[in-house]
Amino acid sequence: MTTEKSGAQSYLLYFAWIVSVIATLGSLYFSEIRGYVPCELCWYQRIFMYPMSVILGIAAYYGDVSIKKYVLPLSIIGGLISVYHYMLQKVPGFEGIKPCTNGVPCNVDYIDWLGFITIPFLALVAFILITLGLLLSKGEPLQSNI
Repeated sequence: MTTEKSGAQSYLLYFAWIVSVIATLGSLYFSEIRGYVPCELCWYQRIFMYPMSVILGIAAYYGDVSIKKYVLPLSIIGGLISVYHYMLQKVPGFEGIKPCTNGVPCNVDYIDWLGFITIPFLALVAFILITLGLLLSKGEPLQSNI
């Protein structure tokens, strides 16, 4: 493996890690500082996003591209939950579906920037960027000397 290829791998892993950290910090900002109470679907998205901040950070530090097989399922499933959540907020036909039975309803728009940017939309963008960063990273898995 050449150094140039390894450097590109590292940048994509760092990119995915930075996106996950920003998404995690943004999520915590909305709930802890702005006081927005997360709904059930928000919690599921958090469950899939938060571990990626740690896993991708470690993988980026070591340049371990083999982490894709562990992180891609998290980002894809989290993205699907975000799509579903966004549809509940923006598509009138989905109003009858009520996945959030306790606490805050899932169709509450705490933010609605430009008429389409909501918290689930921001999460979806993060999941897509992480997925693309991981799919574009190619290379040999890290060989361990342990």
